[in-house]
Amino acid sequence: MNHSDDRPLAGRVAVVTGGAGGIGRAVSETLAARGATVTVLDRDAEQAQQVAASIGGRALAVDLTAPGAVAALDLDADILINNAGVQYVAPVEEFPPETFALILRLMLEVPFQLTRAVLPGMYRRGWGRIVHVSSVHGHRASAYKSAYVSAKHGLEGLSKVIALEAAGKGVTSNTVCPGYVRTPLVENQIRAQAEVHSLPEDRVVDEILLQRSASKRLVEPAEVAELVAFLCGPHSASMTGGSHLLDGGWTAS
Repeated sequence: MNHSDDRPLAGRVAVVTGGAGGIGRAVSETLAARGATVTVLDRDAEQAQQVAASIGGRALAVDLTAPGAVAALDLDADILINNAGVQYVAPVEEFPPETFALILRLMLEVPFQLTRAVLPGMYRRGWGRIVHVSSVHGHRASAYKSAYVSAKHGLEGLSKVIALEAAGKGVTSNTVCPGYVRTPLVENQIRAQAEVHSLPEDRVVDEILLQRSASKRLVEPAEVAELVAFLCGPHSASMTGGSHLLDGGWTAS
């Protein structure tokens, strides 16, 4: 493949789940800027099409939690970014079991299924990059987030298993673990946390979300995207099985 320093992913095909908004959109745009042909996979068909059109990619509208949805995709990719996610905030005793199951399905089972689908092609070509957008909650717990924390902890383990199995085959698997990122998902969390803690929204960011972060600022989507892109690039071949934190010092204390 004909790579250049500014387009190191030229000729590579990438799939980004949840690729139409927030972190996923930033990742889609960044991978495309580095030369990859990006499939923007999202349940929001209109937004996926808009993002794909803006980066010269392909839009694929699908609800990944629907029965048989992943099997019907027939995906082949050099790069897989498992990013799609949702959040729900409630005490364990009030947490709806069906919501718990849906979150684990989307954020743990679906990454397994997608990885299972693309690995054979990566192995045949002797090259592949799998990056799971995890979270600081893959390392630390927060109250009222039993499903999210469980899913992210599981994703950390899944990524390590993939890394071990893919070792020596040109395929890497890593997680990227940001703290709170300035996305619609976090904005929804702010509203939910405000209700749970009986606080005004303007106090939730400082007193709840960033309480354990040494750096009192939200992470920007572009910061996450840059790290994801590096892990997909030519200088990351020895970086596998890792969990890469952008948590503002949360886990340092």
